[in-house]
Amino acid sequence: MAKGTPATGWAAKDPSGVLSPYSFSRRALKDDDVTIKVLFCGICHTDLHIAKNEWGNALYPVVPGHEIVGVVTDAGPGVKNFKAGDTVGVGYFVDSCRSCVSCGSGHENHCPTLVLTSNAVDYDGATTQGGFSDVLVVDQGYVVRVPEGLPLDGAAPLLCAGVTVYSPMMEFGLNAPGKHLGVVGLGGLGHMAVKFGKAFGMTVTVISSSPRKREEAVERLGADAFLVSQDPEQMKAAAGTMDGIIDTVSAGHPIVPLLELLKPRGQLVVVGAPSTPLELPAYAIIGGGKRVAGNLVGSIGSCQAMLDFAGKHGITADVEVVKMDYVNTAVERLERNDVRYRFVIDVAGSQLGAAA
Repeated sequence: MAKGTPATGWAAKDPSGVLSPYSFSRRALKDDDVTIKVLFCGICHTDLHIAKNEWGNALYPVVPGHEIVGVVTDAGPGVKNFKAGDTVGVGYFVDSCRSCVSCGSGHENHCPTLVLTSNAVDYDGATTQGGFSDVLVVDQGYVVRVPEGLPLDGAAPLLCAGVTVYSPMMEFGLNAPGKHLGVVGLGGLGHMAVKFGKAFGMTVTVISSSPRKREEAVERLGADAFLVSQDPEQMKAAAGTMDGIIDTVSAGHPIVPLLELLKPRGQLVVVGAPSTPLELPAYAIIGGGKRVAGNLVGSIGSCQAMLDFAGKHGITADVEVVKMDYVNTAVERLERNDVRYRFVIDVAGSQLGAAA
């Protein structure tokens, strides 16, 4: 039997969520696999939830990370799409059943047995370990190409935050020049929605509970307007003006006031994941025929299209690059939303330490 590839990463080993060095093995290279040297990996709120077992599904020890950019170092004999030296990305999932309705229609991100990049059980029974590590082995069908010219640290969060907002914007027609897009929340997801919206030629309004973010939204990110969601007069004046809204907020919040901002037949897309249920009275959507949808990242095809669009328009995430030995501090700061807008680990430039 072929031997697996030795790997070193940083793993959480209990619900404290504290990460420390960890040695393990990647699977032996299969015919359709590529081996990837990890260069950069973003830190997503999902990583925090998993490391601390806040969703009750942690498979300790768990190596987080699903916003991964790296370079191909080896390829199996069946690989046709990539070769050694290619710059590539890996996002939220690394396999799917390939036989269900979702997989067959190019929406494998909705596969009922989707294999996540981290903290999941692969079809061979192994626990998946993510990108807070030096090497990955992934089937070529779940790898995307990173366009030349994109800064790799800023490109890493596109593999999750970027495609999570780009995919529903494309699906629901929130990509047409002149349309009015509302973006709720100005964090890792929200700032990407603003950037894509402006690149599409849309009018973009940022909606936030914090007046302090006005200058950041308008002056630095280029939003056309800023709306304080706690200001009844501002909300009333903006009622019925928006074609669509991308709601990126992960804390509990009312959505009826957001629906009131939509034009008739307007679309609200929820991409944040509050732990408390959304309250949606029927009257809020019946009047005006308003629609509410959710979205989980995007398909491989959508992710590649997003990266190609980002390469053409020079779109990357705003990041703070850190070394692996800073990761626990970064997670603590992420809990306080003390980052603009994404931490990215310089994996290749880090000493991963003696594994435990």
